[in-house]
Amino acid sequence: SYTIIHRLPKIEATMVKVWYEPPPYGPGSSLNRPSYGLPSTKPQWVQALARRPEAMLIAGACAGFIAIAYIPIMIRESRQGLPFTISPEYQAAQRAYMRYHNMNPIFGISSKSARAADEAH
Repeated sequence: SYTIIHRLPKIEATMVKVWYEPPPYGPGSSLNRPSYGLPSTKPQWVQALARRPEAMLIAGACAGFIAIAYIPIMIRESRQGLPFTISPEYQAAQRAYMRYHNMNPIFGISSKSARAADEAH
């Protein structure tokens, strides 16, 4: 049996200097089309927001939405005042109803200690 040995031509390695220039929209973006998202004609404030950390933007957006959602509540509270269920007369009637129906008889409003504390006032 014969063994055939193939000899490959010897390749000389030559060093060349490479100048790397990153893509215009950052690493991982394409050279022949704009970056993902908004087109390249976006306003400066959008570009500034895009460069901020994501957690900061999400927290700011959540705070803004909470503030916007609180506006109707604030307007309603300024017009109506406090709810009528906070008035002392309503709470006294509620306690009397709960005692009549023996609600929370062990530690609650119908217990002996709660009745004694209420009679002391």
